[in-house]
Amino acid sequence: MSEGTETPPGSASVARLRRELSRGTTELAVLSVLGVRRRYGYELLKVLRETGEGVLEIKEGTLYPLLHRLEDSGHILATWEAEGRARPRKYYVITPEGRTHLALLRAEWNSLADGMRQLLDTLDEVRE
Repeated sequence: MSEGTETPPGSASVARLRRELSRGTTELAVLSVLGVRRRYGYELLKVLRETGEGVLEIKEGTLYPLLHRLEDSGHILATWEAEGRARPRKYYVITPEGRTHLALLRAEWNSLADGMRQLLDTLDEVRE
C-alpha cells in the first residue's frame, strides 16, 4: 500500500462485522419501515439509508431480492399504482403475517442485543 492509504489496524474486521450485522438485520429493518406505512422500493431504500445513520449498507441488489422473498413468504403484499404518473410504482405493505414475523424478529434482536450488552458490560467490569 502506498503512504496515506494504509488501513487502520482492525478496520477490516470492523467492516466485516458491520456487513454481517447489516445482512442479518436487513429483513428486520425493512419490515419495521413497512410497519409504519406502505412504501415503494426506492422510497424504502432511501428511508433505510437515511434513518440508519450509515449503519445499514443496503444496496438495490440486496433490497429487491429481499422484497421478493418477503412477498413470496406472505409477509408483505405488493401492488402497482400509477397515481397520475406515466410509470406505475410498486408499493409494498406489511401483512398481518408480516407483523407477527416482525414481532418475532424484534424480540430476537432485542434478546441478542441485550445479551451482547450484558456480556460486554461484564467484561468491562472484569477489566477494571
